[in-house]
Amino acid sequence: MPFQHNNGLRYFSFDNLAGVTHAVFTRRGGVSPAPWDSLNVGGSVGDDLAHVRANRVRSFDALGRDPASIHDVWLVHGTDVVHADAPRDLAEKPPRADIVMTDNPKVTLFMRYADCVPLLFHDPKKGVVALAHAGWLGTVRNVASATLEAMRRRYGTDPRDVRAAIGPAIGPDHYEVGPDVAEQIRAAFGARAESLLKPHGERFHLDLWKANRLQMEEAGVGEIETAEICTACHLEDWFSHRAEQGKTGRFGALISL
Repeated sequence: MPFQHNNGLRYFSFDNLAGVTHAVFTRRGGVSPAPWDSLNVGGSVGDDLAHVRANRVRSFDALGRDPASIHDVWLVHGTDVVHADAPRDLAEKPPRADIVMTDNPKVTLFMRYADCVPLLFHDPKKGVVALAHAGWLGTVRNVASATLEAMRRRYGTDPRDVRAAIGPAIGPDHYEVGPDVAEQIRAAFGARAESLLKPHGERFHLDLWKANRLQMEEAGVGEIETAEICTACHLEDWFSHRAEQGKTGRFGALISL
C-alpha cells in the first residue's frame, strides 16, 4: 500500500522505490499548532523552530534514520545541484539549490514542499539517490533533466537504469496559471505544451505531474511512478500553499540508500 504509518506519522511511499528508504510525509503526527498543524518541517513559515526541529526528528525516527544524517537545501526554484557527500553541518546555512544527490548510505536527503512537485530518483546500478523540487519555474527550467544529467556526470548514471517517482503536488484540477506562465510552458515544451495546458477562461490549468513525466521520459527514464495525489484536494493530508492562501506549513520528503 502506498500509505504507511509509523510512530503516529502517515506517509506515502512508492512501489518502484522499494529497496531504498524513502517517504513523502503527510501533515499528520507532528507537534505544530494551526495553521501549521501538525507535522510542519518548514522553518520559514512562522512556526516555532522548536516545533519544526521536533517534527523533523519524528520524521527521521519513523524511517529509522539518524536525524544527524540530514542533508537539506534552501529552495530557490532553480537547477543548481548539491552533491551531498556527507551530512550537512547544521551550524551553517543550507546551500541554495533545488537538486540534491548522494551515493553515501550515511546521508539522508530531505526537502520541503507545499504544492510544488517532489521528484525522487534511484539508480540501483550505481547506488545513487536524488531529490528535486519542481514548481512551474523549475519545470520550465527542466529540473528533472538537470538532475539526471548531474547524476550522469558525477556518478556515471544511465537514465535508463533510473527509477523515478513524482510525489504528491498540486494537481491539474487546481493549478491555475496566467497567460505569462502559459507562454513560458509553450516555450519550454513546444508542441507538447497544449497537452499540459487546459484553458480556463482567460487563464489555464497546468499539469505539472505530466510535464515532469514528459521531461523524465525525454531524458531516457523508463520506470516512472506518479502518486497522482493533489495537495489542494486533500488538505487532511497535505499542506497546500495555494489552497490555504499561504498560511500553511511544509511537508517533508526523505530518501536514502
